Amino acid sequence: MKTRIRILVADDHPIVRDGLVAVLNTQPDFEVVGEADSGSAVAEQVAALRPDLILLDLEMPGMDGVETLQRLREADPAIKVLVFTAFDTDERILGAVRAGARGYLLKGTPREDIFNAVRVIHGGGSLLQPIVASKLIRQVSQEADESKPELTDRELEVLHLLARGLPNKTIANELAITERTVKFHVGSLMRKLGAGNRTEVVTLAAQQGFIRLTDRS
Repeated sequence: MKTRIRILVADDHPIVRDGLVAVLNTQPDFEVVGEADSGSAVAEQVAALRPDLILLDLEMPGMDGVETLQRLREADPAIKVLVFTAFDTDERILGAVRAGARGYLLKGTPREDIFNAVRVIHGGGSLLQPIVASKLIRQVSQEADESKPELTDRELEVLHLLARGLPNKTIANELAITERTVKFHVGSLMRKLGAGNRTEVVTLAAQQGFIRLTDRS
């Protein structure tokens, strides 16, 4: 007989839990082994029942879902959690994924999609709804933009010439500035990009989109 997927349902609303339990138990390969109405109850149930997968809401009394996720991952890095929540803000999604959620579904998701997500995650995969994935990508991109250093026009000019492998003296002649000024700008680029040398300046600048490595030619 095929082993069933043992599921813990965590939601602080009894009606929602009852509905989820009833829906999940319609599947012959699923078995709901426990229910929890708070973050602390989730931790207790996981320790006692060792479920294969946790269906977790993010908004619960005591520890919220993200903190619960973090605690669970600390105890067992391989734990499989599928977030099932009404919260669709970019920050919530990113927080849950960073805390270790293997999947993220919004309440209102068709039951077949829930069944599929449980099976995919139990099998070692991960799954995000398209709308959730797009929000996650947008948030990550926004954070990357916010962490990107601001370079002055002159620094960008020096950077492009550095990418061509030109020495300070040649760069100074190209830009009609002193060699000392070039050294100042190179030092500033190293600080802003977190580089240890000129080669690393070019590499990190390319990674962050300031230049293309074809600028070397």
